[in-house]
Amino acid sequence: MQLLLRGSVRDPGVEGVFISDVRMSKDLRYARIYVRLTGCQTSDHERLNTIRALTRASGFLRRELAPRLKLRNVPELKFVWDEQVDRALRIDTLLEEIRREKEQ
Repeated sequence: MQLLLRGSVRDPGVEGVFISDVRMSKDLRYARIYVRLTGCQTSDHERLNTIRALTRASGFLRRELAPRLKLRNVPELKFVWDEQVDRALRIDTLLEEIRREKEQ
């Protein structure tokens, strides 16, 4: 979303946000937007504040998207924290622990 990159959303809670995936419903009425922060380690508090800030900005984002999408209905935006990176890091940590145990 260029709107986030260009700083159109002025809420400081969305600084450092990037979109990792977008999944649309079949009828194009709903968009589930997976987001992350640029830093690797984020606290639950930071994640919650980010999702809240994006949810507050969803009305503005929908208004800005309407003329660009040229759809009959602008999708309802649902922001979700992308857990895939966290899962991958956890798996890497576990594999590293297994490797160390085998070496000992």
